[in-house]
Amino acid sequence: MKKNRSAALLATWFGCGYSPIAPGTAGSLAALLIAIALQAYAGFAWWHWLVLAAIGFWPAVWAAGVTARATGIEDPGFVVVDEVIGQWIALAGAHPFNWKSCLAAFALFRLFDIWKPAPVRQLEALPGGLGIVADDAMAGAYAALVLFLAGCFNLY
Repeated sequence: MKKNRSAALLATWFGCGYSPIAPGTAGSLAALLIAIALQAYAGFAWWHWLVLAAIGFWPAVWAAGVTARATGIEDPGFVVVDEVIGQWIALAGAHPFNWKSCLAAFALFRLFDIWKPAPVRQLEALPGGLGIVADDAMAGAYAALVLFLAGCFNLY
């Protein structure tokens, strides 16, 4: 039972997933606010978001999988740790890191997460927690690429 509670705590990103309105957006916003704080107070650079996402990927897969099995729901809406991983990947494309790039990273990640262009949708079919997290990681990669290209053309 303790394993389920620990997994649920991480899977819901410490309760963000219980937001009554748009829990995925709440999880993404929490990830963004953490990123802004880490950049401001610890001087995080673009590559730090990739490191953070890589470190968190397998614990996120575990937590999402355990929580999905415990509830009997294939991809519970209150599991938002996948949005956190995807949002941090999206932020890796933010060059420079400023309010415009943060807003763009947030909007682009949510767009790709909701739209689910190929292969984002196909990654959902992976088993358990891997399918829950992998599609958001790919949506984050798409957002990072668009954000990086926009930065190359000084669009923000």
